[in-house]
Amino acid sequence: MLKVLVASSKGGAGKSTLATNLAAQFAVSGHNTVLVDADRQGSSLHWSERRAALEHPVLGIAALRRDWTRQLPADAGRVVIDTAAGIRASEVEDWLEQVDVMLVPILPSAIDLEATTPFLAEVAELARVKKGKTAVGLVANRLKPWTNASQAAVAEMQQLPFPLLAQVRDTQGYVLAHALGKSIFDYHSEQVRSHQEDWGKLLRWLRKQA
Repeated sequence: MLKVLVASSKGGAGKSTLATNLAAQFAVSGHNTVLVDADRQGSSLHWSERRAALEHPVLGIAALRRDWTRQLPADAGRVVIDTAAGIRASEVEDWLEQVDVMLVPILPSAIDLEATTPFLAEVAELARVKKGKTAVGLVANRLKPWTNASQAAVAEMQQLPFPLLAQVRDTQGYVLAHALGKSIFDYHSEQVRSHQEDWGKLLRWLRKQA
């Protein structure tokens, strides 16, 4: 069972978008997948409820109580945890005993980088991370790669203490799919496939962690 924690110290970084699309990709690939929602807004949980009737459902679990692990099915192959917005490194530490991998989405703006850089420095000092027991990776989210701002932000992200595993371009496709309980991995058009390719390096990295 591979358990993936999605966390960010900055609200609005696309945490739930990353969590839901990753969970859908796992399900489409044939894994029994659980999406754990630890955010009181419940966006990921509502998404999994809308997805329940689709061909590749994802089981949603609310994690606002400490006993949420009892709800995990024995045959779960992949677990994605969507944490609360604005999480602190000390709160991340409480989750790390339960996961294999942590992913941090970052938007390509000076504000987001300024908010996330000290958070990542604190995460790098957490015991499980320092000992290599929990791998950490970064996801550049909502990029407009043709702009100088996005290019400069990506260059700065590449200097952070963890590997930049995906550069996800901005598209309304994520918003439209989310409203239907779907993801970009549920579609097969040529345009959508080009956005799926943004996730390739990240997915290969996750397979190595499984």
